[in-house]
Amino acid sequence: MNTDLLKRLCETPGVPGHEHRVRDLVAAEIDGLFDHVETDPMGSLLCRRDASVEGAPRIMLLCHMDEIGFLVSHIDEKGFLWLQPVGGFDPRNLFSRRVLVCTDAGDIKGVMNPGGKPLHISKPEDRKKVPDVGEFFVDTGLGEAAAEKVKVGDMVVMDEPFLEMGDKFVSKALDNRVACWLGIEAIRQLGKKGRGAEIHVAFTCQEEVGLRGAKTAAYKVRPDIGIGVDTTLACDTPGVPEKDRTTTQGKGFGLHLRDGSFIADRDLVVDIEKLAEARGIPCQRTLLAAGGQDGAAAQQAAAGARAVGVVVGTRYIHTVTEMVDRTDLEAARDILAAYLEGFEA
Repeated sequence: MNTDLLKRLCETPGVPGHEHRVRDLVAAEIDGLFDHVETDPMGSLLCRRDASVEGAPRIMLLCHMDEIGFLVSHIDEKGFLWLQPVGGFDPRNLFSRRVLVCTDAGDIKGVMNPGGKPLHISKPEDRKKVPDVGEFFVDTGLGEAAAEKVKVGDMVVMDEPFLEMGDKFVSKALDNRVACWLGIEAIRQLGKKGRGAEIHVAFTCQEEVGLRGAKTAAYKVRPDIGIGVDTTLACDTPGVPEKDRTTTQGKGFGLHLRDGSFIADRDLVVDIEKLAEARGIPCQRTLLAAGGQDGAAAQQAAAGARAVGVVVGTRYIHTVTEMVDRTDLEAARDILAAYLEGFEA
């Protein structure tokens, strides 16, 4: 298993609208895997593997590159950086975080905290308050000199290393560098098979702020079948009722049927589920009441497409401790490769 690639993907900064470093990493990694590669005006990396027959169906995998993060919105007279979020954060997960401020001249280490009094001089009622996201700031330790190095609009990401813990991988940005890894490794595993379909893998931008890159990419490709590749919830942890767990880690990839953005094609669900059973690939059905993923953009592009999601259950999502299970990740790779393999010339 190519763990090194997953580590490099996760540790590379790339918030919505600033995916260029991730795109460059992916572009270097896929050299020779596709017949045509281009970057579209939105910044998505569009990769095509041609079919060997005319009139072949167009299959599209959508794998977003961006992670949740921040943009610098203001630098005050003391050099503290104030931020606007790009993506959804729970403020309870932002206390006392180390961050990376990514500037044109280089990356700067910083720490993130909310404004307010520290423990020793605060009152009990103060300590019960959860600040809004907008109350957090970054201290680079540079003081007033920060204004000489940092610009409004520079991206800020969490600064935490990728970890292996038993059969688990832990990192910031597993949502959705997991999908970038899958988009590369599934095609690598496919090899020379599957030439009966025109296969597109879109490494999309700005998913976390509204599936924006996927919309334009899918409109250009106009797929017959779209597969949204993403993470989903794995709430198989203390404090969550069993009915709300969504997925259980170690039980295979998630076959995503529904969320706030789409409802999967019933026949695709059956086909992939049967294929997983035949190949011995562990699989579990998943639904979310809210949220969205890039498969919805493929489903609704132009005249529409059949769509489904292939997802990996992730604990502690949208935090620096996102966790996936090796078994589930391998299962997602295997089912994508197996499904594409079925389109023989």
